[in-house]
Amino acid sequence: MSFSVTVSWPPAPHINQASEAHSLAPQTTDSLVNGSLINDSLESESSTSVQQMSRDHQLSFGSGQVVAGSAAPEYRGSKNRINPEESLLSALAACHMLSFLTIVEKKRLVLLRYRDRATAELGRNEEGQTAIARITLNPEVELAALLSEEELAKLHALAHKHCFIANSLAKEIAIEIAPRQRR
Repeated sequence: MSFSVTVSWPPAPHINQASEAHSLAPQTTDSLVNGSLINDSLESESSTSVQQMSRDHQLSFGSGQVVAGSAAPEYRGSKNRINPEESLLSALAACHMLSFLTIVEKKRLVLLRYRDRATAELGRNEEGQTAIARITLNPEVELAALLSEEELAKLHALAHKHCFIANSLAKEIAIEIAPRQRR
């Protein structure tokens, strides 16, 4: 099994996706100069004006989905586009949920609701480089039958063990799972 994504810069002027929740209008003045999209409003640390390239881009997935991407706003990105850190976090949270769904189904449990408000924190890795240092999954589940905290923790530990994305991440990233059961 293999997967593909195409990352394109500059992004297409529009993304043809009816469910697109993010506005594609730039927050700053962008111009096309010598074939490159640049951001006219950013200035260097000195007071001289410098033209910076837009961080906005387009992610086209093999499934046909197209997503508007950018850097995080702290890194000159657009706040109304998905950044790589959010993409990584959402991949892990979704993978954990899908593994959990599979386990619940195999155990013939009835899952009524699943919601995870996952978070990630940037920090420094062992080489002193900026990296995602901590990810916390906060899955809240509602099952038809109540489980003990221990039983619920075991299900999430099993989901984590079988999550492809968790198994692909560097071991230096602290991944915490704090499950809760809705009553």
